[in-house]
Amino acid sequence: MQARTLWSLSVKSKTATSTAGVSCVWNRCKSDFLHKSIVPTDHFQKSLPRLPIPELEKTCSRYLDTQKAFLSDEKFQQTKLYTEMFEKEIGKDLHSKLVSIDKNNKHTSYITGHWFDMYFKDRRPVVLNHNPFMSFKPSPRPELNDQLIRATNMVTSSLKYCKTLRANVLEPEIFHLDPKASDTLKFRKFVRLLPKSLSFYGAYWYKAFPLDMSQFSSLFNSTRIPQQGKDKLYKNEKAKHLLVFRNGNMYVFDCLDDNGDILPTSQIMSNLKYILEDQSDRPSHPIGYLPTQDRDVWAQARQHLIENGNSMELDLVDTALFALSLDNVHADDLADLSKQYLYGDAANRWCDKSLSLLITPKGEACVNFEHSWGDGVAVMSYFNAIYADSNDNPVTSSHADANAAPQVKKLEFSLNATNKADIDAAKAKHDEATSKLCLDFLEYEGLGKNNLKPLKLSPDSIMQLSFQMAYKKAFGSTPATYESSSTSAFKHGRTETVRPATLATNAACELLAKNSSRDEILAALSECSKVHGNLTRNAAMGQGWDRHLFALRLLAESEGLDVPLYSDESYRQINTITLSTSTLSSPAVAAGGFAPVVPHGLGVGYGIHDDKLGAVVTTYKPHNSPSDFLSALKESVKQIHAVIKS
Repeated sequence: MQARTLWSLSVKSKTATSTAGVSCVWNRCKSDFLHKSIVPTDHFQKSLPRLPIPELEKTCSRYLDTQKAFLSDEKFQQTKLYTEMFEKEIGKDLHSKLVSIDKNNKHTSYITGHWFDMYFKDRRPVVLNHNPFMSFKPSPRPELNDQLIRATNMVTSSLKYCKTLRANVLEPEIFHLDPKASDTLKFRKFVRLLPKSLSFYGAYWYKAFPLDMSQFSSLFNSTRIPQQGKDKLYKNEKAKHLLVFRNGNMYVFDCLDDNGDILPTSQIMSNLKYILEDQSDRPSHPIGYLPTQDRDVWAQARQHLIENGNSMELDLVDTALFALSLDNVHADDLADLSKQYLYGDAANRWCDKSLSLLITPKGEACVNFEHSWGDGVAVMSYFNAIYADSNDNPVTSSHADANAAPQVKKLEFSLNATNKADIDAAKAKHDEATSKLCLDFLEYEGLGKNNLKPLKLSPDSIMQLSFQMAYKKAFGSTPATYESSSTSAFKHGRTETVRPATLATNAACELLAKNSSRDEILAALSECSKVHGNLTRNAAMGQGWDRHLFALRLLAESEGLDVPLYSDESYRQINTITLSTSTLSSPAVAAGGFAPVVPHGLGVGYGIHDDKLGAVVTTYKPHNSPSDFLSALKESVKQIHAVIKS
């Protein structure tokens, strides 16, 4: 099991359909709210079903099905023996204990605590190892694509989102299996009258599935705090200020008044304008570098800062609503821009903040987020909402609003020789780590949802097949592959792993490599779609094998048990994720990316649109180059496209 989960943005149409934009069901107001949902935000939370623990027999069977795509007959028989022993003996006892523990913790899911621990106990830096980015498309209104204007609008939209959430009037996230029946005013009027203890079942009657909203509160005023051995998440919702970075300097100013109302646009814009125009020199030792390093080292460096009298300044950083980075670096292309979004200038970041908004001089924008607290449903809800609101209802379209006296505090840290040495060491480590990361991208026109769906082919399945083809072409083997799926249809659900490398993808790759007949290849593509569809549905329903075996392994370790299944080299290999993939499905998303999970691996953030597809690929030197994989990926996509067109 990897000590990192990816974004779970594969939630897309498999597990969530955004209700944003359904204007008929919102009482829109011109105030501090995005909208006022007639169904309270937390209305379904109490009645959400609990994440099921799969049957042990099915978990073992699914695990072996995955291994078939990788192992020789001899190795598979050995792994099968270990798995059958596990199922009949020690695994049976562990499973019974896990079920018993779960029954005594009905307020949460069986994986939640383990998942938080997995993140918080990981001592690796969060930069590259955990934090991903999602970039916004430019505003369709050119006059809004200005750094000051877009920052003002996006900050204000973020504050409106925060206030709407905390007032419990943010539209709950719901997956509508039959949108014509349930994504309606009638449905909402019906379910709002139901008691919270029954509301989920009323929605289910409409074939609508409310999603877990427990992660949403960690979007704002939330920060990961380093501690020796295990970090913690810290939240203080009373704080009213924004944290802003510019040229390595840190500033704060209040965005909310004492009543929690958003301050006037003129005040927010004036403060941002003041920061953009501040001519202060870049600090010789920016403390933004400190959170980029090993967590135990950072915990010690943080203690050094506190001992030198910086408690108040750190508290302002930790409790801020969110972080805004006003960058002054111009990117030449999508690859340079993606690097800036993924790690950028660490002096202008605070990578421990749960949510960071980055805006370039050209008004390009992205979200970079710390991953321990949550996954894609909450982040995508925020992302989609502020993109729409900042474009459809901008509070300003010119600099003329920046006419108020600025009320900004620049944070000044007291640094002694020890603090400066800590920063120097952190910068050196960060520069060394990021210098090894390679990033490139592919954009391919002509193949997309419009010409796959008429053939009843899953676009996601075809994209995953193209990754398998490309890896075989470039490296000659089948990679242990990860695709994330949200389990947010359950209380405190996190993610489950889809394993896209299958016997079906192996067979399709072989047929395509041999230039077999179109009918044979189309039949193979159809089989890939069928198998992949079953895998994604199982994962979304908590019926994968990864999380179950992970929880059982942790239970075995806590009891000091030696389990042959977990000692098996095949288990280690299948959990050494060589190809990490995650998809983004939103009209607001321009691109997204993350670093590989292992030094010799690849990280692939991809998107599939109506008539095109794209991918951002990362690798580490000297193990791989993204160009090798991307060249093979382009060739693979062309092959599939040729079959589709013919």
